[in-house]
Amino acid sequence: MLLFVVMCVPAAIMVAVAVATKANDLPVDYTRYAIIMQAVISLYVASQAPQSVSRDLRFKTVPLYFSRPIETADYVRAKYASLASALFILTAAPLLVLYVGALLAKLDFADQTKGFAQGLVSVALLSLLFAGIGLVIASVTPRRGFGIAAVIAVLTITYGAVSTLQAIADVQDSSGAIAWIGLFSPITLIDGVQSAFLGATTAFPGGAGPGTGEGLVYVLLTLGLIAGSYGLLMRRYKKVGL
Repeated sequence: MLLFVVMCVPAAIMVAVAVATKANDLPVDYTRYAIIMQAVISLYVASQAPQSVSRDLRFKTVPLYFSRPIETADYVRAKYASLASALFILTAAPLLVLYVGALLAKLDFADQTKGFAQGLVSVALLSLLFAGIGLVIASVTPRRGFGIAAVIAVLTITYGAVSTLQAIADVQDSSGAIAWIGLFSPITLIDGVQSAFLGATTAFPGGAGPGTGEGLVYVLLTLGLIAGSYGLLMRRYKKVGL
């Protein structure tokens, strides 16, 4: 709940500024908000993915689940759906605050509705991707602390490494490599998808977002990671249930 408040407060402040100054647009696009707040989202996944599955492994309650009329897929789908839904609420709520505030500020209804819809699509994809990655990592170890550290490492360190490499490529005038480097971090994957197909402004250095062809690679890789995460969870819990 604390992280939920942290996610929503900046949106409320932006709305207050837009209303007070009678601005013609919001300070931040709907599709950009989750990218800006990615550290908070990563922290939430790191805290809740191990909470969701690690304790079941540590206290050996999974075999008890499967001793009842429940399939492995039921357990995996329930855990995946719960974390993805929680993430969607966490990331969509501030967008709703921005949208309501924009309407109160009497900004253009059509433009704001379009931007809000694009933002919802973006955070829905982000929720599925982050939930899958977080649960796969957390399901490997029954130790919650190890799970938290591993999730933070994958989500945060990869973003820092990719951003650094992209900045180096931009300085060296290798703008063609920037989009391809972005394939190696979950948050930059979402950035690439929404900048290629949702009309979002990319956070990549120099504004060198992926083109249509590169964007297709981003979409395929994102969907592949989501499907792969589900498959790995199914495989993991077939073994745990024995």
